[in-house]
Amino acid sequence: MDNKNFLFELGTEEIPAAYINNAVQKLEEGITQALKDNKLTYKELKVYSTPRRMALLINSLQSKQADEIIEKVGPAKKIAVDENGELTKPGMGFVKGAKASVEDVFFKETAKGEYIAVKTEIKGQTIEELLPEIIKAAITKINYPKSMRWGSEKTYFARPIRWILCLINNKVLDLEFAGVKTDRKSFGNRFYKQKEAVEINSPDEYLQKLRDHFVIADRDERKMMIRKQMEDLYQNNEESILEDERLLEQVTDLVEYPNAVIASFDKKYLSLPEKIISSTLSQNQKYFAVHDKNDKLSNNFVFISNGDPDHADIIRHGNEKVVQARLEDASFYYEEDTKNSLETYVDKLGEVLFQAQLGTVLEKTERIQEISKYICGELGIGEAEQTKVLRAAYLCKADLVCLMLGEKEFTRLQGYIGMHYALHSGEDKDVALAIYEHYSPRGQNDALPSNIISAIVAIADKIDTVCGIIGVDMIPTGSQDPFALRRSANGVVQIIEDHMMDIDLLALVDFVFGLLSAKLKEQNHNLQIVKDFMQQRMHWLMEQKGFAYDLIDSLSHIEWSNILDIKTRLADLKEFREKGDFIKLVLGFKRVSNIIEKDKTEKKVDKKYMEEQAEIDLYENHIVLKEKLSNYLQAKDYRGALAELLPFSQYIDKFFDDVLVNCEDEAVKTNRYALLKAIRLSFLDIADISKIVIENN
Repeated sequence: MDNKNFLFELGTEEIPAAYINNAVQKLEEGITQALKDNKLTYKELKVYSTPRRMALLINSLQSKQADEIIEKVGPAKKIAVDENGELTKPGMGFVKGAKASVEDVFFKETAKGEYIAVKTEIKGQTIEELLPEIIKAAITKINYPKSMRWGSEKTYFARPIRWILCLINNKVLDLEFAGVKTDRKSFGNRFYKQKEAVEINSPDEYLQKLRDHFVIADRDERKMMIRKQMEDLYQNNEESILEDERLLEQVTDLVEYPNAVIASFDKKYLSLPEKIISSTLSQNQKYFAVHDKNDKLSNNFVFISNGDPDHADIIRHGNEKVVQARLEDASFYYEEDTKNSLETYVDKLGEVLFQAQLGTVLEKTERIQEISKYICGELGIGEAEQTKVLRAAYLCKADLVCLMLGEKEFTRLQGYIGMHYALHSGEDKDVALAIYEHYSPRGQNDALPSNIISAIVAIADKIDTVCGIIGVDMIPTGSQDPFALRRSANGVVQIIEDHMMDIDLLALVDFVFGLLSAKLKEQNHNLQIVKDFMQQRMHWLMEQKGFAYDLIDSLSHIEWSNILDIKTRLADLKEFREKGDFIKLVLGFKRVSNIIEKDKTEKKVDKKYMEEQAEIDLYENHIVLKEKLSNYLQAKDYRGALAELLPFSQYIDKFFDDVLVNCEDEAVKTNRYALLKAIRLSFLDIADISKIVIENN
């Protein structure tokens, strides 16, 4: 059976860069799964993409499905055939259901007797027959955040579809989608005046033909070109391009034939805070910032053009004009904003709504202050630091109403703008830094607040959001979390752990709900939902810290409230689980737990019912152990408590060796159960070690 090469290219108007990666992935997944379902093999599959096309090249694709012989077994012969050897209704029904004919019938001997059976041959289809539907189905499975419909078509896609190239070896595969019929024509780079169609005669000439018409279809090659061009621009230069992998990924999907160009802006704008400039370049314009030899921002930048290098000067001038205009706006905003101190903006927060039921951002700011004060009290923060904390809490949202952020040009710089305006207003450096860092961490891999002042304000802001939003019944689901509550809650537990704060997190939640009581009204029942939510985040954090699931599960019966306390327990359990004696202890405790698991009686232990020396020894040593454990737990010395448990396992083992728990005397039996329950409760004060997994137990 001959194999064939297959090429498919879907040509469109320019698709937004953020859409391309997912679209290509969905196209690949749809086609590869369909080929697998149709039992078609291939040697190699490659995908290509530019803003105007997504393509797929399959080498050595099986040209036809293999023929198949299908055997189906029906009812027993005595049911399927009458005494005259004719098929009965059940027999004929089986044949019809198997889409066979009477001539296909035979009888198969099995261990249970003879059964009617049929064999049918299914002829394999060619790829010319199969691929049109496979391709169309794969295209329709591509989804976008936003789609559009064009002309008289009812098809929705990210952008209008303009051509479809589809070849099997050197022949066009006929199909039609969205009113466009397949052809052997593609199109080159429109910015190089490549208006004429590019004729592709076979799949193996696809990449080179497009390259000849200024299109690099291989995304990885295009990305390497951009990286190499930027390196070459500054190879023998004291300046250097600021590395930005995310931006590199974006610009790779913005161009078809990259050309790195150096441009510049007026040096006067370098007086602006650095992130205002870098944000203008990278986030707004998708340009690369440049640093000088002192690692300071230069007035040069690099953009990746999709246009003809012969017109680089014109293109450069156009890009410089855009940057000039944006930086001029930023300079104006900065000058106007800094005519007043940051403090003067706080009252204006009363005009900005945080959330309909929770009130304005000014009201939120007041709560952040109260929460920060509570945390300071719980941690025993000194008066000087507390003053800085409360000042930062008061000012932390003030920049939201300044021109720089109000004009929506630099909304991602909230906090950063506030920090610079605070410094310009003469605020303390720690206060200014806290205004910036109270938003941290902004993402999963973002840095945490660097000092205790920033950390307290960050926790106060985030816990107010979590309690408030869930308090008004906006509980996050798998797909809906518009206020990013998981990220906020994760931030709270991460900061507490990172700064080793000895604080009761659930008590903090109670305090915040107290502040919100007038806003929440009857929604106060969500208090427990928030507590459960925060405990889930603590579980998540301990997993991130590398603690095994069974160790975490062994503490699930304990209220997770103090992160440091939980972490200490887990660390000590992790250390002790490696000890040989601990394995014996776990096995013994599992026997205790298993025996009393279903017993619901509540009885006190009474020594007068004890008959065996082993149970007397267990009872008396438990009294001693209980006293010692109480002292260790009061001091939160879990390592000492665990050390006391290890030798105690010998009394448990001796008890089970010498004593029949389920004896005939009901009073003795009940007393033995009560003793085991008392022992289990003592252990549970430390951990439910029955949940710890022991290998080869």
